Amino acid sequence: MEDKFYKFSEINMKILEEISDFEQVRNQDIFKEWFNFHYEIEKSDEEFLYKSIKVNRYNIDIYSELQLQLHFINPLLNRIHFYSDNFRSWFQQEISGIVNGHKISGILDFMVASGTLKPKKPYFFIQEFKKSAPIPKHPKGQLFSQMAVAIETNKINKMRGAYNIGRFWFFVVLEKIKDGKYRYHESEAFNALKINDLKQIYIILKALKHKYCK
Repeated sequence: MEDKFYKFSEINMKILEEISDFEQVRNQDIFKEWFNFHYEIEKSDEEFLYKSIKVNRYNIDIYSELQLQLHFINPLLNRIHFYSDNFRSWFQQEISGIVNGHKISGILDFMVASGTLKPKKPYFFIQEFKKSAPIPKHPKGQLFSQMAVAIETNKINKMRGAYNIGRFWFFVVLEKIKDGKYRYHESEAFNALKINDLKQIYIILKALKHKYCK
């Protein structure tokens, strides 16, 4: 039987289970080291976060996907400044790989990876900049398939990522376990229109930059 070819954009959780087993871990202990990163937000950054909430508060739930990216998410990612001699941010980048014999490819929303002219080793993915409602297809299927491709391509066993639904952010860690199976850990939801949650999102992203992009 010939293995199927998949596009990231078509993968939901049901299709994901056809590719491999993805088991949810029902605790959030794995996030303690990541989320407890000590970082003091500068006053100018705090003012930026307050302004982001103010200008988007009444529109974020009705934004199209593109509007959500351009008005809210991309400015935040650019403020983090995922850029160094060793890594940079990548928007709308195509990648492909093999997971359990199935070829998967497509265009990513956002990735942090090493490389200058083309990405090499991925460190982090964000998918899928969906507006709040309706959600025609949950972004976890696309995100997990991208992270699995990165794990297989780079011959590692762990990848970090996040998915976004309107104002809500969820962070995830995907691990490869025995027999080509995977398990995922999912954080609590962070409401980006609440300043304390948005500050925490900012610190989590800074932690990713300083601790894991190596």
